[in-house]
Amino acid sequence: MAKKKGVQLSAFSILFLIIIGLALLTWVFPQVDNASLATVVMAPFNGFKEAIDVCIFILLLGGFLGVVTKTGALDAGVGSLVKKLKGNETLLIVVLMVLFSIGGTTYGMAEETVAFYVLICSTMVAAGFDTTVGVATIMLGAGVGVLGSTVNPFAVGVALDALKEKGIQYNSGTVILLGSILWITALLAAIFYVLKYANKVKAEKGSTILSLQEQNDMQEHFGHANFDNIEFTSKTRVTLIIFAITFIIMVISLIPWENFGITIFKGWTSFLTGTSLGEWYFAELSMWFLLSGILIGIVNGFKEQEIIDSFMDGVKDILSVVLIIAVARGASVLMAATKFDTFILNSASKALNGLSPIIFAPASYVLFLVLSFLIPSTSGLASVAFPVLGPLTAALKYSPEVMVLIFSAASGVINLITPTSGVVMGGLATARVQYTTWIKFVAKLIAIIVVMDIVILTVAMMIIK
Repeated sequence: MAKKKGVQLSAFSILFLIIIGLALLTWVFPQVDNASLATVVMAPFNGFKEAIDVCIFILLLGGFLGVVTKTGALDAGVGSLVKKLKGNETLLIVVLMVLFSIGGTTYGMAEETVAFYVLICSTMVAAGFDTTVGVATIMLGAGVGVLGSTVNPFAVGVALDALKEKGIQYNSGTVILLGSILWITALLAAIFYVLKYANKVKAEKGSTILSLQEQNDMQEHFGHANFDNIEFTSKTRVTLIIFAITFIIMVISLIPWENFGITIFKGWTSFLTGTSLGEWYFAELSMWFLLSGILIGIVNGFKEQEIIDSFMDGVKDILSVVLIIAVARGASVLMAATKFDTFILNSASKALNGLSPIIFAPASYVLFLVLSFLIPSTSGLASVAFPVLGPLTAALKYSPEVMVLIFSAASGVINLITPTSGVVMGGLATARVQYTTWIKFVAKLIAIIVVMDIVILTVAMMIIK
């Protein structure tokens, strides 16, 4: 079934239009600082400065993947996995979505997911699905986990700290229980939704949501491997072992173990970067991937120039993702510079004052949807919002724990689709899936999750005191 190649805006065009649109809005409200031409022009650069750590991480990640790709080990590993899963490929989708969601609910797995797109998309295409399935497996998997954050330090952790600073008492057990309900319900809905589409695509290739151009991009970047002619050598096995260890260490290094009373990694694991596992972030991860890429090159007998060339090829392939993340962050920088986000927050808090629980909960949810568009960073949004909304919730005698989960759920939902999120736009760019295609695919699921969240959170606000 042939598909028309529609006119689609690039990620850069969408982001620049958003920045210009937000700048124009600042001139509508006299209570905020008007965005000048200089503010608009400098927004992408200032966004780059704000996101420099994640940008460097992604560049070095791209270089690492470039070295791995040159070895051919990735194709061999994907081919072997697909053959072993013959007839049970959908099981991989379920397992991966559950694992990504655990990362989301425990430590807010987000930017780190960019590291998995090449591998997961290649695997899904080889298994007979398309890149949309690969994107959904990663983005929805991690996203529903963040949406239902239980102990995520970058979402509920920052929000609870803000409540504590204001002298507001809360019950961590209530947060974990309610977060688990939101997480599991959203995860089940997402798995069912993705599996339904994946099975449809596998049964009939023409049912893919991808445009003809996207299908061509998919075949060029993820469907070129000939798995029948790939042989496993000792170098291949060692390369895949190093590859796996690299990602395992990445996950272990990001989980805040000490928050859970686990100190096994404290001290002795800091020999490599000066920082113990569990306290790593983008600086340490960047050097970890750089060192792993060099090691893989040496194992495969690459000369110095071969390692450099393959590394730079990988950097070149992922450079557009870095630029997209920088421009996306520019929108948030512009809003902070004009104080437009604070204006919306203060105006909304006045409107929420005095509302009954059955209205207060949905209205607060909508407020956080809007704020999350302006401030995609969950920790940044929590820092701005809860010094205002925390005392308001307490003054109305409503549950501050429920308000924390309203924030987590709403920001989690919007960060699955907002073009101001570098995670969304960067992931889609890596997978060669257009933003409009993603919105078309995920819209119904988002509507379902929003309705479920509002019902759960409204009931919780009514019964939890």
